[in-house]
Amino acid sequence: MNIEVRAANVSDLDAICRLLILLFEQEADFEPDYERQARGVRAILSHPERGRFFVVTESGHVVGLVSLQFLESTALGGRVALLEDMIIHPSQRGQGLGKQLLSKALTHAQEQGCLRVTVLTDHDNRLAQALYEKLGFTRSRMIPMRAGILNLNGASHSSMRTNRTAEYSTLSHEERAFDIDFRR
Repeated sequence: MNIEVRAANVSDLDAICRLLILLFEQEADFEPDYERQARGVRAILSHPERGRFFVVTESGHVVGLVSLQFLESTALGGRVALLEDMIIHPSQRGQGLGKQLLSKALTHAQEQGCLRVTVLTDHDNRLAQALYEKLGFTRSRMIPMRAGILNLNGASHSSMRTNRTAEYSTLSHEERAFDIDFRR
């Protein structure tokens, strides 16, 4: 097995979008849409100052991804990152690839001067939460919220998967967001 963890490039666009479809099929707040995901991925790949995708490959085939998006924090007075997406193809899980991929992303965030990385998980994704905690993330006391911004068809994104979102909103804040602070 030939495993490589590397920065993604434009030739990885299709593989990234296909993995994002798998991710969004399992997440409570999102619905898969290849074209929408492709627009977002292209925007990040074209502007590495905004964010970065990393992929893990097996024998040259992309089997996992993680994405970081960079922001300026007024609270910390510097750069921070949002770990936006992370998935390992179901057939490749349990081999430590997620840990390798996440470690690469965290190292990159530190190299970019990020003071903190934040990740959001579905409330019932205990495996992901355990991985994040194993790599130093702690639960945040912040509660993530979203505005119902209109999409191109005029439908509110807040109406997507309403039943699952309602269930999610009743959870305690301890079950929602994780941070890793590089200032320690």
